[in-house]
Amino acid sequence: MIDLLELHKYFIRQHLRPGDVAVDFTMGNGHDTEFLSREVGPDGFVFAFDIQEQALASTQERLVSSGCPDNYQLILDSHSNVKKYVDVPIKAGMFNLGWLPGGDKSITTLRETTLPAIRDAISLLDRDGILNIAIYPGHKEGDAEGKMVLEYLSGISRHKVCATKIKILNSPTSPYFIVVETKP
Repeated sequence: MIDLLELHKYFIRQHLRPGDVAVDFTMGNGHDTEFLSREVGPDGFVFAFDIQEQALASTQERLVSSGCPDNYQLILDSHSNVKKYVDVPIKAGMFNLGWLPGGDKSITTLRETTLPAIRDAISLLDRDGILNIAIYPGHKEGDAEGKMVLEYLSGISRHKVCATKIKILNSPTSPYFIVVETKP
């Protein structure tokens, strides 16, 4: 069976190289931040965002204990404020929408911040760049957020980006993800 997390990494690796800049738009417990940090290596850089101090603490602990290079900035702020911190082109970005695993499930990503973050992420993408957007439709806000993201991306010219949806067809509430790629 297809492992969606491994598929995320596969797509990111097709674009991201050592020395590149990447953004983890939803840090969570730091799994994606760690992956991006290792992929860009000591000469690259990763910006990681979350609005919860618990996420920053968990991510910092993960990065230090796993021996990641010191090539990241953990930012306690909304991903919708990415342009306050990132002013260079990025090769890759990851969104894992929903809530902090193991955290308070009443605190979720929200449409009003997710859409501006995705717009800004696309504007920051370098040539041959990629965004992975994981969507969790199993809860009310996640379902609405997913529909909003799909509608927005469907309206962008395919000459600007290619947006692809990857979903398990026979599991309607299972997570799915969208790959947004710029041309080389």
